[in-house]
This record gives sequence, C-alpha cells and structure tokens, in this order.
Amino acid sequence: MSQSSEKHRTRRAFLKRALAAGGGLVAAPYVITSTALGGEGRPAASERIVTGYLGVGPRGLLNVREQLTCPEAQVVAVCDVWKGQRDQAKSVVDAHYQNNDCKAYNDFRELLARDDIDAVSIATLDSWHVVHALAAVRAGKDLYVEKPLGMSIQQIKVLRNVVHRYGRVFQFGTQQRSSPEFRQACEIARNGRLGKIHTIKVGVHAGAAERSGLKTYTPEPVPDGLDYDLWLGPAPWAPYTENRVHPQKGYDRPGWLRIADYGAGMITGWGSHHNDIAQWGMGTEHTGPVEIEAEAQFPKDGLWDVHGKFSITYRYANGVVINCADSGRNKDGILFEGTEGWVYVTRGAIDANPKSLLTSTIKPNEIHLYKSTSHKDNFYECVKSRKETIAPAEIAHRSCTVCLLGDIAMQLGRKLQWDPKNEQFVNDADADKLLSKPMRSPWRL
Repeated sequence: MSQSSEKHRTRRAFLKRALAAGGGLVAAPYVITSTALGGEGRPAASERIVTGYLGVGPRGLLNVREQLTCPEAQVVAVCDVWKGQRDQAKSVVDAHYQNNDCKAYNDFRELLARDDIDAVSIATLDSWHVVHALAAVRAGKDLYVEKPLGMSIQQIKVLRNVVHRYGRVFQFGTQQRSSPEFRQACEIARNGRLGKIHTIKVGVHAGAAERSGLKTYTPEPVPDGLDYDLWLGPAPWAPYTENRVHPQKGYDRPGWLRIADYGAGMITGWGSHHNDIAQWGMGTEHTGPVEIEAEAQFPKDGLWDVHGKFSITYRYANGVVINCADSGRNKDGILFEGTEGWVYVTRGAIDANPKSLLTSTIKPNEIHLYKSTSHKDNFYECVKSRKETIAPAEIAHRSCTVCLLGDIAMQLGRKLQWDPKNEQFVNDADADKLLSKPMRSPWRL
C-alpha cells in the first residue's frame, strides 16, 4: 500500500471511531462537521486529498481558488515568505470552508513536515521550484509544479530521477495539455493528416522582450512582512529593491522574471507551454533536438538581464525543424507545417489548411493522445489511482530541457550539438558548464 493510501486509511479509521464513540466526540458535534462528512458530489474529508500550497502570490492564489472547486481535495495549509500573501490565501480558504482551520506558514519546511498532507502545489519563484519539489518528494508528498521546472538541466534531471525513485505522482503546470484544441492539433499532426511534418513554428509571448534593461536601482530597506533571505533562497545574495521583486509601474510582470538569478525569461516562462505542445505533436516528448542555434538581444547593463527579442532553431533527428521566436517574429502559438497542409493552435483557437482537417475523425486504430479535460482534476485522479498524469516528470523534464537549451544557445551565440540520450553537449566543454547553476548555501539538490 502506498504512503498516501495508508494515510487515507488512517483518517477513515479515525472518523469511524469518532462516529461510533460516546462521550467527548459525540458531545462536541462541531468536531465532525457536515463539511467533513461530505455532501452531494463531495467525498467525506477522510476520502479527500489533503493539500498544501507553497507560494500563494498571484499565480499560486489562482491555483488555490481553482482547487477549492475540486471536490476531491481539501486545502489545509498555505505558505509564502510574504505575510500579506499568505494571510490573504488563508482568508480565501477559510471563507470557502467557513472555518478558521487553514494554517499559514512562512517556512516551507514546516508545512512539509506535516504528516497529514498528501500533496503540495508549488508556485514559487522559478529559482525555488526544484528545491521545493525535491523537499516535497522526500517528505512523501505528491506534487503539482508550475512551469518552468527549474533553472538548469542538471536541476531538472535530478528532480525527474528523484520523483521516479520515490514513486510520487507528479503534474507539471503545462495546462495546455488539458485543453481540447491542443490535443486535437497534436492528434492531427501525429496521425499523418499533414503529410510529412517538416517545420514547426512556435511564437512565445514577448513579455520582457521588447523592454530594455532597467538601468539603475537603489537598494531599499526590506519591507515589513517579507522574509527576504528566504525569498532569495538558492539565488545569490543581492540587496532588496522594489524593482527586483515587484512589477514596475506600467509593467505587467514581476521584476524577478527579468533577472537571470531567478529565471531564464520568457523562453522558459512561456516557452515551456508552447515547446511542450510542439514536442507532443511531433511525438518527440521523450527525447529532444540534436542541434540548436540561436540569436537574441540582451540588455547591456542594469538590473534586468534576461534575453529580449530572440529566435532559436532546433533540429531533430527525424529531420523536423522547430523555430521558436518571440511573438514579434512568430505568431503566438504553435504552427505545424507538413507536405499536405498545416494546423495552427493557440489558447482558445485552432485553424488548419485544408479546413477539412478540423472535422477529420481520428479512427479507433489511430493515435489517440492522453485525454484530460481538467489539469487539476487529472492530478487528483492520479493521486488516488497512482497512475501517470498527463504531464509527468519525464515529459516536464524534456519540455523544459528544450527551453533551457535555447537559453544556452542564446548566451553562447553559436551552433550547439546535443545528445538527447545522454543529455549532454557533443564535444563542447564550454556549453557543458552551463548545464548546471550554482546555489547559495545552505541550499542544495
């Protein structure tokens, strides 16, 4: 029996004893609430997947709100180094359950130490993802991790291997796999409806790409309610400044997304979504390119230092070329081009030439891809069944590897040869040095 199943059995046994007992528990009916006993369409608390959240900023809080609509799960804890964010998340959870039971933590290790938590959802800084995920796996938790997976190919290889070693259920936050238009486009491509696929064009939201680096900044006092050392975590120490952490006026994303100490920019921030679909539709989600060439603009100085406008060419062993570029060059989304037609897909839209491709029926003996209609529900279903999710650790690793290879090629500005089986560059010691990223003590893999 798995650890998760054992914990569910223990909770069920406790509630049965509580209901059968006289005295204290019966005399205090609020202990066994109507919420705990379940209701129409909702399992009893003993049957739900007890979940905690690491990182409840804008994205993490959205995940909390989405999960509260899932009858299979019960949120019991939230964690964030910003007091205001964790307090807000706690209030949202408590309001939903009409109690005051949700615990709010500053330090993720306290949340992970709880034996009653089955699964965690991670939406912290990119630089924290792998450290948090590894700690969760080693604490016996199943996990949902927002993209991108990590900061280096070494990091994400370690995470993939540890997830497999511990037998945990893993879901990557590439939600497009659970959207019907993306699955349809990939099934059209995978079943030969386009003839031989030769080119895939991926357009990535520019994000910071059209912005220059922030030229100057002034160190500021750390604001009340922020554990800044824990915010920095494995990243190098740096003085606090508002533009490092929060969006600048007129900008739609946090400053840290533009700083290489905390993430690689939009190539991983958005490329993780679209390159994942490109590989799914090509049937290469368990391998990777053999050659990468890129060009990009980088700020010459200032606080923000990730790539700006960019173009990356990936060549695969099957002869297919993927061109991934900012959305000023390639239309946002994924365009599969073959000898007999094309199909284009983006969020909420799909198009094709010829149009008849969109009404083409995938026959029973053809390729039918994994079907999920809800990324969160798919995760919780797999936590219960112990089956593989639609975006498991191996596929997450491969999708993120493509993006990180592009980032390395942008930094070096020259053609690179890659061995996807052994996951190393071919006779290129300088490129191999960029496969890992140092971490600030005491944090390690």
